[in-house]
Amino acid sequence: MKVKERVEALRNLMKQKGMDAYIVPSFDAHQSEYVANHWKSREWISGFTGSAGTAVITHEQNGLWTDGRYFIQAAKQLEGSGIDLFKMGQPNVPTYENWLYDTLKEGAVVGFDGRVFSVAAVRNMEKKFAKKNIKIISDYDLIGEIWADRPEIPREAIISHAVEFAGKSRVDKINEVRKHMKDLGATTFLLTSLDDIAWLFNIRGNDVNNNPVVTSYALVKEDKAYVFIDKIKISKEIEEELKNDSVEVLEYKEIQNCVKALKDEKILFDANRVNYWIFNAIPEGCKAIEEDNITSMMKAVKSKEEVENLKKCHVRDGVAMVKFMRWLKENLGKEEITEISASDKLENFRKEQEHFMGISFDTIAGHKDHAAMMHYKATPEITYKLDTKGFLLVDSGGQYLDGTTDITRTFVLGQLTEEEKRDYTLVLKGNIALSRTKFLYGCTGTHLDAIARQPIWEYGIDYKCGTGHGVGYFLNVHEGPHRISPAFNSVKLEEGMIITNEPGIYIEGKHGIRIENELLVLKDESTEFGQFMKFESVTYCPIDLDGVVVDLLSKEEKAWLNSYHKMVFEKLSPCLNEEEKQWLARETREI
Repeated sequence: MKVKERVEALRNLMKQKGMDAYIVPSFDAHQSEYVANHWKSREWISGFTGSAGTAVITHEQNGLWTDGRYFIQAAKQLEGSGIDLFKMGQPNVPTYENWLYDTLKEGAVVGFDGRVFSVAAVRNMEKKFAKKNIKIISDYDLIGEIWADRPEIPREAIISHAVEFAGKSRVDKINEVRKHMKDLGATTFLLTSLDDIAWLFNIRGNDVNNNPVVTSYALVKEDKAYVFIDKIKISKEIEEELKNDSVEVLEYKEIQNCVKALKDEKILFDANRVNYWIFNAIPEGCKAIEEDNITSMMKAVKSKEEVENLKKCHVRDGVAMVKFMRWLKENLGKEEITEISASDKLENFRKEQEHFMGISFDTIAGHKDHAAMMHYKATPEITYKLDTKGFLLVDSGGQYLDGTTDITRTFVLGQLTEEEKRDYTLVLKGNIALSRTKFLYGCTGTHLDAIARQPIWEYGIDYKCGTGHGVGYFLNVHEGPHRISPAFNSVKLEEGMIITNEPGIYIEGKHGIRIENELLVLKDESTEFGQFMKFESVTYCPIDLDGVVVDLLSKEEKAWLNSYHKMVFEKLSPCLNEEEKQWLARETREI
């Protein structure tokens, strides 16, 4: 079926169920950002393939809400679908809840699948809709009823993440969780987010493309822990290993019945991560304690062992990037290279590295105007052949047993316009500004976001996305709870956190430029005014100097760039052959 036919089929089903509107978010039953194909209901109903967005279908109008990363992509993919694009965060653009409130009549009925909505999201709707007596029905997965060839929930085998890589045993992590539970007065911790479960129990899987997580739920009690996973995924050896650590494995589908069976428990859970379907299973006799997931902050602050491993991982990833950069520069114009073949070549260089387990997200390789779409993905139908002019933006990363990487470089392919050179240099200035920042402990990413934007703002330009996000450890490439963004975030930047630094300029129809490094948060000096903090760059790869307008850089910016390139050469050169070293020396030359 085409999108219009799918929407019509959904509307017919809505009529049968007495619904005036139906909401289809991007999430799975675990509120994941990236989901297995089984859960891509919003993509199926709308045709929009971005990772974030919410589709709303009514009997008269349809809408798709997404953020600034996807405005260009969504506009193209929604053409002719009968679904209107709502650009989230833009002036006079309502949220989908407000749009429904304004559009629907008094006493209307809104439906959705309670498994893919968090408790907090449903409460927000209930509060908003109550003023017009708009009712909600959360019992039906209508997409599942009309999606004839819907993929099954993945059943990939899991692996145990060895302590030499994980840094801490699952027993140590679980005991630390129990200490926090006790402090909060909880007897049971309900955990549903996939990356938290994988981190806590030192297991990894392959259920979500590029994200080494396992479709699962978990309960941690005072003396025992339970993991709910399709048992076909678990070998006898891993199940025995978990059992020896007082972790019992139960079937994935048993979670609701186990929650229903809890009696007089004080249940700790995160209302932003637990879905409405499970929440409704909590018995009345239990006390709910609602807090952010204990494990989210625990895994966000990397241990000394994780940091040491991660730096080694970044050296190997940097070697792969250097080999790719050299190959690209030396072969462009001599052989046909497309956005797709370039992505494949980079992945092959990563595959040569020790402990490589896969890429950390679908590589974004955009030439010319394609790079203006922040999360562009090349396909055979639309891929560009690379010309010896303009830029190639490559945003990529790897999953390794000892870390996760995320790096963007914008490569100069040949002749540039004055506008392209200026914009490239402005993005570099933004990256350097944040990298050099010294800040007082207590700052959040919200406080620091404008620092990266200031050099770009001076020219009346902005980018419609955040500046940085946390990164997992052999886990999700996007990891909270911290981030650097204009959107309010209350999480203080702590020593040991990893966060990306990725300002950019995106000019629709022309070019896109992004330069991204991962930063490690460290303590700096302590004075009478408090503890100051700083960043250390842990991404090791040359920044293409061919696009830099040196006169636009200050003395301090040049010094930072030269120091960074000196470090890159020192880190990577021992891993390269003589020809590669000579090439790297040129690419990291002083300016």
